[in-house]
Amino acid sequence: MSTLVLLVGLLFGLVGLMLFGGLVYLVHHHPTWAVPIGVGLAGLTLMGTMITVITSR
Repeated sequence: MSTLVLLVGLLFGLVGLMLFGGLVYLVHHHPTWAVPIGVGLAGLTLMGTMITVITSR
């Protein structure tokens, strides 16, 4: 793997951690939003898994 690919992967990982932290903070202060955010994240996880499987072939 090239260095650029590794740096882009690191960047995506850091952005993902920041988004996750923001969502945890939001759910902590507004507990009624937990279910809609959970459903949305489940959908994103499913789409991300499908994209990973398709692009890895």
